[in-house]
Amino acid sequence: MRAVITAATGMAAQELNVQVISNNIANLRTTGYKKQRAAFQDLIYDHVRRVGAQASDQGTILPVGIDLGGGVRTVGTPRLMGQGNLLPTGNELDVAVRGEGFFKIQMPDGTYTYTRDGSFMMDAQGRIVNAQGNPVQPTITIPNNASGLTINAQGQVSVMLPGSTTPTTVGQIGLTRFINKAGLKPVGDNLFQETPASGAPQDGIANTDGLGDMLQSNLEQSNVEVVTEISDLIAAQRAYEMNAKVVSAADQMLQATTQMFR
Repeated sequence: MRAVITAATGMAAQELNVQVISNNIANLRTTGYKKQRAAFQDLIYDHVRRVGAQASDQGTILPVGIDLGGGVRTVGTPRLMGQGNLLPTGNELDVAVRGEGFFKIQMPDGTYTYTRDGSFMMDAQGRIVNAQGNPVQPTITIPNNASGLTINAQGQVSVMLPGSTTPTTVGQIGLTRFINKAGLKPVGDNLFQETPASGAPQDGIANTDGLGDMLQSNLEQSNVEVVTEISDLIAAQRAYEMNAKVVSAADQMLQATTQMFR
């Protein structure tokens, strides 16, 4: 029966939906994580009786038709790039972005990735790097005799050097924006890569040209909302169960029909 196949597509769709929800919940405490949602579309229809077709020799038109749907399919798992809450950490190298923009990270092979995770550190060379040891762009090196590191709203990094009474600027952390942020490719480690769908990266300075500003000693939290995810999980579970009941009912009907014509 067609209903079995149709309901099976619904079960597969809700199974994927639960996978997306489970990943959101698993990353509830992941710095800078952006939640995903599953997007669905109905499948092609079998037009048994086409609406608008001529119904008689007198030219009457069918006001409705008979269209049998083929089920559902997943068309994407778009990422929602809304702002997460900011959490004070007290760490002078932690930086949060308020508004538009990503930190730019140089990878070992010379390519670039992008992140909202501003939990930065210093490596043995004094460079500001991410958790994997890859330098933040533009590369900034902190002198080994420096103290009192500050990062202002525009990403300007300043330190106090021995013998100086005024801060010395040692670099500026940049931000990068994309026309379509949802088109970025997640690669793990809180990093994204540019894709043809995201558009070319547009590098700039925080707090200018529509880019957000930076807040030192803070980190952006995940934008996952627990109540929403649990509600979506329950709805997905119920939808799966209903599709499973359709499969069972259709199978029973098929068996009954088969026995009638024996």
